[in-house]
Amino acid sequence: VQLVESGGGLVPPGGSLRLSCSASESIFSINNAAWYRQAPGKLREWVASFTSGGATNYADSVKGRFTISRDNAKNTVYLQMNSLRSEDTAVYYCHASILIYGGLSYTDYWGQGTQVTVSE
Repeated sequence: VQLVESGGGLVPPGGSLRLSCSASESIFSINNAAWYRQAPGKLREWVASFTSGGATNYADSVKGRFTISRDNAKNTVYLQMNSLRSEDTAVYYCHASILIYGGLSYTDYWGQGTQVTVSE
């Protein structure tokens, strides 16, 4: 199983993007998931996450602008990003705890990343 992100691209400041994260094959369920990002020359940082109970949390830098959500029927995780700023430019990674069919426990997976560039 692989996590596949999509939806990145080039957007002007103030614009919006929606990132998606899906498993490469049919899975049983996603327990908890998170989005991280890594800007050039910087460490990877946590952006947003939700727990199995549905609680969501956000980094202060994106609070009020980004929204993490999930579609259980599609086993897909989203990150809606509004009011984008140049400092949001980074590679965005999806991380999820997944239970595959026939699996006995949840396993953590990372996606390959999708580039988000905020620039005129």
